[in-house]
Amino acid sequence: MPKKPLDIIRLHNAVFYAYHGVLTDEQNLGGKFEVDVELHCDLSKGAKSDNLRDTVDYQKVYACIRDLVLGKKYYLLEALANTIAQGILKQFKQVQNAVVRVRKPGAPIRGVIDFVEVELQRSRK
Repeated sequence: MPKKPLDIIRLHNAVFYAYHGVLTDEQNLGGKFEVDVELHCDLSKGAKSDNLRDTVDYQKVYACIRDLVLGKKYYLLEALANTIAQGILKQFKQVQNAVVRVRKPGAPIRGVIDFVEVELQRSRK
């Protein structure tokens, strides 16, 4: 029998002012960071009960993301995205798989771009 596909909760474009980056100016002056998460989990219990206790509380997910983005400075977007994914998997046991995208608008590169983005996916073991 095929396995039921997981449901998805998405939080798009959570924006934070933080101090991540390799350059000293990035670490001292800070900048805007944008985060998207896609949480793969079974939402059938909450869908039936209509009770917040039976699902993933996305206000708590947002708070988790905020605390991780603002809690420590990272040189690399990759490290920040990994920390967010691992933090979500640790705190929210219903989440089986997390896709995290972290964007840095106006990243300091020698060229014109809208943003740099890192996307990674982490799964519960």
